[in-house]
Amino acid sequence: MSNNNYPDPVENLDRQINLWAQLKTETGAAGVADKVAEIKALVAEKLAELRALPDDPALRQAEPDDLPGIRALRPDGERRYWTQLPRDTYRDRLEAAILGRFSGCVLGSIVECWEVDQMARWAEYLGDAFPPTDYWSQAERPQDLKYLTSPREDFTRAKMDGVPTDDDLIYTQLGLLILEDYGVDFSLADVGAAWMKYLPHAATAEGIALSNLHAGVPEGEAAVVDNPFIYWIGADIRSDPWGYAAPGYPEKAAEFAWRDASISHRRNGIYGAMYFSAVISAAFALGDPRQALEAGLAEIWALEVAPSINTYREARDTVDQRYAGMHRIHTINNAVLTVWGLTIGGDDFSKVIGETVAMGLDNDCTAATAGSIFGAAYGKDAIPKHWTRNFNNKARSYIIGIDAFAIDDMIDRFTAQAEQAHAGG
Repeated sequence: MSNNNYPDPVENLDRQINLWAQLKTETGAAGVADKVAEIKALVAEKLAELRALPDDPALRQAEPDDLPGIRALRPDGERRYWTQLPRDTYRDRLEAAILGRFSGCVLGSIVECWEVDQMARWAEYLGDAFPPTDYWSQAERPQDLKYLTSPREDFTRAKMDGVPTDDDLIYTQLGLLILEDYGVDFSLADVGAAWMKYLPHAATAEGIALSNLHAGVPEGEAAVVDNPFIYWIGADIRSDPWGYAAPGYPEKAAEFAWRDASISHRRNGIYGAMYFSAVISAAFALGDPRQALEAGLAEIWALEVAPSINTYREARDTVDQRYAGMHRIHTINNAVLTVWGLTIGGDDFSKVIGETVAMGLDNDCTAATAGSIFGAAYGKDAIPKHWTRNFNNKARSYIIGIDAFAIDDMIDRFTAQAEQAHAGG
């Protein structure tokens, strides 16, 4: 990714145009509609010119999208730790990974993308600990629905009955369905077919790709037609099922992630998904999050700096300084915070997801991934019971035709897929 500075953002331009057009209409000015039409045409012209600016060809060559090209740039490392599936060890860590993912996501979901100080003030108002050590005691706008299904208050410790819906968790469920419907040799076309079959709606890169698919755009092009979100975190949050289905086999997990991510993302958007899929896969075998992070990518700036990052505020300040101007839902800045949440929290699950949520940015995504990696490394006994007691063996869903998944059934079904992945060599 280029190190060029981002330009100053264009803020409130549409609001200013609308406000002045309304005022001038009310004061009887002539030609308001014509002037607004002229502005629209000019903006459209300049936006087209912006989109047509040529990319840096050297950077384009250095950041391939094809699997052989990506693999050619990998550092040396272990591609497969397990040649057979150690069923008991895997099932314990799989359950923990799923519960860890659910816990981190649910904790972060109702403060998703809040600024650090906003979360701190909310915690102080409620009398909750900050960084959080349990689910929030109350939700702002409690009756608003998340993803048209779960009221926001369902994410609080008093109201929770089952894992409420969130897009970060839907894609874990969807990954399982893709594997079951099409097998471990699923193709990009299969991913597209599954999206059209199971997803009623989606956001950012996924939303555009889904719309493109329904409009007849080929699956190989769905990511790049009118999609400015191809580097955002969406494919990253879809990485977990591929690590679950290829435990101890990071090369295969990353390949799964590449097939899935290519429907909606490119370059850094794909790399983030491949990285965390490989990390989750490695965590099952290595039993240590730090070692798994290093196994996923031999050299990463976040790991080099990690010993000097001790709190959520240090983490956020450092990321904001290094990636000034980067969008809060980008793959890269959020990946760094995920790494630091794990290194700050160590073997304390509550600290891992609490500190990660407290860092802000896309904090339900980052805490979910951190929780998943932690669980895959340490197993079920390392997750305090207060995080899971109200899950009641059900994870709610907005997948078409499926209102909820039984958690123990998900464990059985992912185990079957992992056995297939290892049997396939």
